Parts: sequence; C-alpha cells; structure tokens
Amino acid sequence: MSRQMEADWLPPPVLASMSHHSGTIHTVRFSPNGRYVASGADDKFVLIYILDAGPPPQTSFGSKEAPTVENWRIFRRLVGHDNDVQDLGWSHDGTILVSVGLDSKITIWSGFTFEKLKTLSNHQSHVKGITFDPANKYFATASDDRTIKVFRFTSPGPNSSSHDQMNNFVLETTINSPFSNSPLTTYFRRFSWGPDGQHIAAANAVNGPVSSVAIINRGSWDGDISLIGHEAPVEACAFSPRLYGQEPPSKNGNVQTVPHSTAIACAAGDKSISIWLTSNPRPLIVWQDLASKPFSDLAWAPDGMKFFATALDGTILVVTFREGELGYPRPIEENERSLTKFGTGRKGVGVIETTNGLILEEHSRAGEINRAEGRMGELMGDSHSADATGAVGRPNGLEASANGTHVNGKPNGTMNAAATDSKQAPMRKQTVEVTKDGKKRVKPMLVSNTGATESSLPQSRLVASAAHTTATDGPQSIIDLSKPFDGLPRGGLASLILGNKRKLIQESEEADGHIEKKVALTSKSGATPILVNGPEGLELPKPLTVGTQATPSFVRPAVTNPVLSLSQIRLAVPKVRSEIVQAIDAAGNPADTSKEAKVKPELIFEARNPHPTSLTGRVQDREPCRITLTRGEQPLWQDFLPKTVLLATGNREFWAVGDEIGSIHIWTHAGRRLVNALVLEAQPVILESYGFWLLCITAVGMCYVWNIETMSSLHPPVSLAPVLDAAVYTLSTHPTTSPAVSRARLNSEGRIIIALSNGEGYTYSPTMFTWQKLSEVWWAVGSQYWNTTDSSVGNLQPSKSASEEEKISAGIIPFLERHTTNETLLRGRAHFLQRLIKVLLNREGFESFESTTSIAHLENRVAAAMTLGAKDEFRLYLLMYAKRLGAEGLRLKVEELLRTMLGGIFNRNEQDEGEPRSSDGRHWQDSSELICGWKRKELLKDVVLILGKHRDLQRITVPYAQLLGVLESVEGQDDSMVT
Repeated sequence: MSRQMEADWLPPPVLASMSHHSGTIHTVRFSPNGRYVASGADDKFVLIYILDAGPPPQTSFGSKEAPTVENWRIFRRLVGHDNDVQDLGWSHDGTILVSVGLDSKITIWSGFTFEKLKTLSNHQSHVKGITFDPANKYFATASDDRTIKVFRFTSPGPNSSSHDQMNNFVLETTINSPFSNSPLTTYFRRFSWGPDGQHIAAANAVNGPVSSVAIINRGSWDGDISLIGHEAPVEACAFSPRLYGQEPPSKNGNVQTVPHSTAIACAAGDKSISIWLTSNPRPLIVWQDLASKPFSDLAWAPDGMKFFATALDGTILVVTFREGELGYPRPIEENERSLTKFGTGRKGVGVIETTNGLILEEHSRAGEINRAEGRMGELMGDSHSADATGAVGRPNGLEASANGTHVNGKPNGTMNAAATDSKQAPMRKQTVEVTKDGKKRVKPMLVSNTGATESSLPQSRLVASAAHTTATDGPQSIIDLSKPFDGLPRGGLASLILGNKRKLIQESEEADGHIEKKVALTSKSGATPILVNGPEGLELPKPLTVGTQATPSFVRPAVTNPVLSLSQIRLAVPKVRSEIVQAIDAAGNPADTSKEAKVKPELIFEARNPHPTSLTGRVQDREPCRITLTRGEQPLWQDFLPKTVLLATGNREFWAVGDEIGSIHIWTHAGRRLVNALVLEAQPVILESYGFWLLCITAVGMCYVWNIETMSSLHPPVSLAPVLDAAVYTLSTHPTTSPAVSRARLNSEGRIIIALSNGEGYTYSPTMFTWQKLSEVWWAVGSQYWNTTDSSVGNLQPSKSASEEEKISAGIIPFLERHTTNETLLRGRAHFLQRLIKVLLNREGFESFESTTSIAHLENRVAAAMTLGAKDEFRLYLLMYAKRLGAEGLRLKVEELLRTMLGGIFNRNEQDEGEPRSSDGRHWQDSSELICGWKRKELLKDVVLILGKHRDLQRITVPYAQLLGVLESVEGQDDSMVT
C-alpha cells in the first residue's frame, strides 16, 4: 500500500458494540440467514443477539466509543457449559447451533427456540474446534484428546425438543491418526470443511516430527495429504466459501467443465499466515510476523476475494486479493451442484446409509425416573435426563453407536423397568413454545384420565387431510423403524417420485375424457408423457429408439419341446446365445466382465455355442459347444458338449450349464464332471446357484433343487402352477397377461425364493410342501408399515463377525418388499387398489381397517422371518409388532404373544407329552430354548419392557416382569441412584 493510499484510508464505521460478557470472548459467529449473532466467552455463557429495528442506544457522556449505527440486543442467554466456551458453529441451514468448550462437552441448541437439544460427552479432554459439513449431514469437533469426531445428524424441525432428538446426533467415526503426537499447547483447534464437501482441513496435525495441516477425505475419513510449512502448530484453518476456476466465468452462463479448486487460509502460532490452493502443491503466499502475538481466528468474505484474521494482541488483519490471483470465483450455483451427490437437494430424505443405523432407534421409555434437576429444569432444556433413556438389548453380533459408546449386546444407558407400581403414572413429555412477544411458555396439552402415554400412531396416509398439505421449513426427522411411516404424500411412493399433477386414468366424474384428449393432443406435438395408460394401470412410457441399436448376439431361437403344447404352465425359453459368460471375483461374488469394470474378475466361466453352419452337410453336424474356465488370461480347464448351451451358473464350489435338450451338466472347480447329466422334461429357463445348492426352473414351470455336496434333493420337484394361476386374470374386463417370474433365488438353506412381475413374493416350504406368500401389493397399499423403499430396514445385514447360522435368509424379506414397491407402486399398477381402499376408509364399519391391516402386515413379517430363519429381521419385526399391540391395547393378542414366547401357542394335553416335539427354533410350538436363533427369555424381556408402560396391560405384563427379574433389577438401580 502506497503512502498516499495509506493517508487516504479511513477505518470503517463501527456498526455496533456489545459488552454483555463478563470474560474474554473467544468466538463470534453469524447465523447463515444473518438474523442472529452468537458469541461464546470464558464466562461459560453463549449469548444470542438479534438486530432490533429500534434506534441504537446513546453512548454515555464522556465515552470515547464511537456512536453505533445498529442496535443488537440480547435475545437469549444459553447456559450449558461448566468451563470456557471455545468455539461455535451454525449448521448451514441454521437449524442448530453447536458450542464446544474446555469442559469437554458438545452442546447442541435449536436454531429456532435455542432450547438445548442434546449434550454429547464423547471427548476425553478440552474441545477446541467445531465445523459443519456444507451438505448438512455431519459436523465434526476437534479436541485435546488428539481426535476429531464426526457426528451424523438430521436437521430438527422448528418445534423439536430434547425428547424428540434423543436418537439424533450419532457418532459416525473417530479420526486420530494425524494427531497422535500433536502438541497440547495450542489454545484453539479451529478447522474447516471445504465448500464442495470433499475435504476437511484439520489444524494442529503432525507429519512425523513436523507440524502440518491434515487434509481428510470425506467418506473414508482418512488422508494422505499434509500442508507443511509452518514452524509452530497451526491453530486455525479456513476454507474459502467459493470454488475457483482457471478462467473467468462465461458471459453466456455456460457451466465450466474443467476441475475447480479451493483456497485454504492457515494461521499458526509462529505469527504467520499461509494461503494454499488445491491445484498447487506449494503455498501461494506466506506472510511472516503480521502481529506481535499468535492469530486466533480466520474468516473469509462471502465473495471469496478477501479474508480477515484476528490476533491475540487485538490486531484485525484484512487481506484483499486481485482478480485472478486465487482464480476466478465460480457462481454460487457451482457449490450447490457439487454438493448434490451428497443429497443436499433432497430435503427430508432421512436415508440411513450404514449398518449401525439398522438397530431399533427408539427404545422403551417405560418407567422414566424423575431426575434431580426437577420437571421445570427438564422443560427448559437444562436437564440431562434425556440421555438416560430406557433401552432394550441389541442383537448379538450387531454393533451400535450412541453418543460414542459402542454397544454389543448390551443396552446403552440406564435400563428402566417397564412394569412399575400402577399408582405411578409414566411422565408425559411437554414442550416449550415461543410466543409472539418472544417469551417462553409451556405448551398446553390434553391430560388423559387413563394415565397412559400419548399415542405414537400416525394418521392415515391414504386419506388426504390438511395436516399432510402443510409444509415445514425444516427437514423431517430420522425415520423411526419402530413407528409406522407416514411421510408419504397422497398417492404413496408413485406420487412422491412421479408426481400426481397429471391424472391419465379417466375418473368416474370425468365422463368427457378431457384428460385423455389433452394427453393425445400433447403427444402429437412431440411431447412425451411421464405416464401412459396400460392394461394394468399407469405405466412408464417406453423409451424412444434413437439411432442404430446394437444387435444382440443370438444364434437362433431355441428348439422348443413338444411337451409345452400340453403343459399348464409355459415359460419363455431363452434364445441360443453365441457366448455365455459367468464371472466371480476374489470373494466369490458375481463380477462384471466389461472393460469399464473397476474390479477385474478372478474366474471367468465361458460357454461358446457354435455357428449354425453344418460341417458335413447334415443340419445336426455342427461344432460342439466349448466350455472354458480361465483365471485372468490363463485357461484352467476346457470341456466340450454336443448340444448348445442355454444357461450357465456357478461359484467357488461348482459350475453348471443347461443345454437345449433339457440336460444339466455339473463340473467341480477343477473341471471334473461331478455327476451324470441330469435329464429334465423341458429346457431350463432359470438356473441359479448358492453355495452347494443348485436351482433349475424348466419351461413347464417345474422347480428342481439339488445339493451338490450330498448329491440329494431337499424336496421333490415342485410346480409353479399355484403361484402362476392364470385363471384369475381372465375375470378382468380387459384381457391381461398372467404374471411372470421376475427373480428366482436360493437362500443358504436351499429354499426357493420367487418374485413375480405382479409384485408378489413366494417361498416354498419343504416341511409343509406348499408355497407361502411373503409379500403382496395388499400390504403395500393398506399397511402403515410399508416403508421399505425409504427405510433402512431394507439394508438390514448381519455384522461381519456373525456366524453362518446368523446370516441365514438375511435381507430376503426387505428384498421382496422392495420388489413389490417397484413393480406396483412405482409403476402405477396399484392405482385402482388405492382408490378402493380410500373408499373403504370413508365407509361405515371400516374405521379400524388400516390399523387391522397394519397389524396383519407385521404378523406376516414375523411369520415370514421365522419361516426363513432370518434372525435379525425376526427380532426387529417382533419388537415393532409388540409396540403396536401395546398402543392398540389388544389384550388377547398380547397375552397369547407373551405365553408363546415361553414356548407353544396351543395347550398340549398330558397324553401328548410323549410325542416328539420340534427343536429347531423355527416354530412357536417348540421345546427349544431358542426361537429363530434368539434366547426366548431375552426376547420376552424386551417385549415386556415395551409393553410395560401401558397401564391397561400391566395385569398381564407384571407377572412376566416378576418371573424374568426385571423389577428386582430396576429396584437395585433406584437404590443406587438414591445413595
């Protein structure tokens, strides 16, 4: 700066000056909308200021302070820390404020009411930094325990309370490798999250003996990049809020395709500041001795062309960059576009992307104990009782993380009894609301004379109501798997994804058919409708064929067997392909053989059919089919078959093919023929393998299952005729096609799993010799618990440490329900059934229709999980079922459920005691101590804890609680708390 410019420079006017803290102020942060200012100091308070429209206060007589322009008054005084407040952070949507301090606590406040939502005590030492993910999914904290902890959260709503956020703000991961030897002499650990959401710049890291700034990658939470150059530890890092390009933005608004770069400012204890660009391995500039004491904080201007730095000696430094020095700032829309891959544009999608999130998120809140702070302290958000909630034991082999405490088969927090004295009514949760004049008051609520807790059941999601049309500014909360899902709009998932503004089906009151006329007229102009009328309802339009289409490598159609003309079931026979390839990776899973595949397959099984040209003049004299197994580029073995091959399958145990005449050939891994060719009555149309099990479905609908290890079959061949009955489809007004087999799979026990094109899912029971229906569209439309597409139930998987017995049938039920959703709801085939149910709900005598259907759906899930031996799904569905029974007050079903949890649904006579009883744990009437892999008493204890809070059922649940010793354990906990 020249002397003339320095002489002409005038300091900016002071807009406001607030002196309300009684100690040193460590951090000041504006809310994203600019409405609030939050400050934290060593007086342990967090103050919230709001801009008042009134005139600013007059300065006192004789004061040397400049008159203020704006009037910022105190809006809230937040009390929640026991020591200095070191840093503050607002979420990018302004819904929460997080404060950290030297008391090792992380306090989360509501951005609407500034009520305390939660206090996290995961760190073991002083917490000195907080930063938020720009995609609004995580926030991270840095502490002197030499770790950075990343927490996952969902933005709370305006009326959320601490009780509602019990299961929010869950620890995602702990990062400690770059900080294992970091010094503990720094007063701050301010770090920053990049504007594109990809990286975290972490201060006070070390690279060997050298201080550095660690660049941590999102998702994997590791980093191999360090910014080295400062002699002292770095105390503050700040990413520029803008993305930069190498060229100026085009005037026509075209999006630049070249990679963008980001800028990082770092301030260290050696009184120096450095600027780094992600496109350059060296710092852009380094300033030395800019202040007499170390810097304390950094902040960038919203345009990304200047930044500010504060030092402990009172220096406020402003650095301005010329155009092009850092690059050319890209439009702010580029930031939003780069964050879309993290789901920022999908407001309210609360998809759980991990296995820890598959544990039941809401535990039993029965028998809550009054805390020392008192009822009013809890209402005002000053109580920590929300962290000590009654819990139900988790499944063995599954791990959960709540507030940083990893649990394996044990409850997290204090387990309170469900069956307490009937005179003690469960505590009902009240909420605090803010009136128009800014005052708090306890929101009135209806006090029921039953003494039971408020019902958590949803309103009907099938009938349009005013409550469903009211939109909130905040995102929805995390989906609770123990409650019915009622977050879908009118019309269900089809309306959510495809919209419901255009109705292509002619309604009864639309006799003129103007909608069809309008669509037909629009289609003539070249427009493509989002849905078209089909024989089964609304369907997605077929994509238009543009350009030259690749011709499939089919040799010819397969020769059909004459038996098909007399068969009741006729399935399509696959065409003869010139090449059939099956590949598996190193783990034994199916692999992709294309050139674009990231992971190359380990083994490739290939069947090459010959060209139809004859070698001798006769039609049947052709080259044999060549069977080859290769590892990489090296062939392992080769064989030849006289007939052309239609299908192939295999794994690490064996390989199998089905040829054109209906024979199955099986080889070992080394290429040895394991058994003579299996001759079937028709050509195979589906060939699948799992472990040592092999499934074959022929063109006449016969299903064969063989165990290659024992050379036996689980059951005789079974026909698909019962599940593919076409007689029902002849009753419709218009002729429609009968359902087809969409998927056919085997589980680890060799059970057949069939998914049809009409959305239904079946399995064959080898003990009852019949097909069992596991999933259908009736549950999808009528049940409140049909949330497979949006719920993490669909991702339920056992842990890596689970045994093979615990992995039996894992994920089959969610798979079939997702298939039903895709085939019916998303394609509009359930449109008329939805209309029927809407009419039924408004008719007299069907008031309990949806509740009864939802309970029946849960009973269907429990029975399916027990039949398949799906251990984890069985426990999850059973607890959901018990919770709904308690909410509905169904005494008969509750009594029978508790009785059968001990063993047996039906009372047995004395003369039947000598008969053998099953002991495989797959039936209620069972003498085994296990039921579907779980100990009966453990499951019974969890069910009693869930049902115990309902006073009208305590006559049933109290005897079971006494039998299981639940009351004694709770009394011991109460005595310890009193002492």
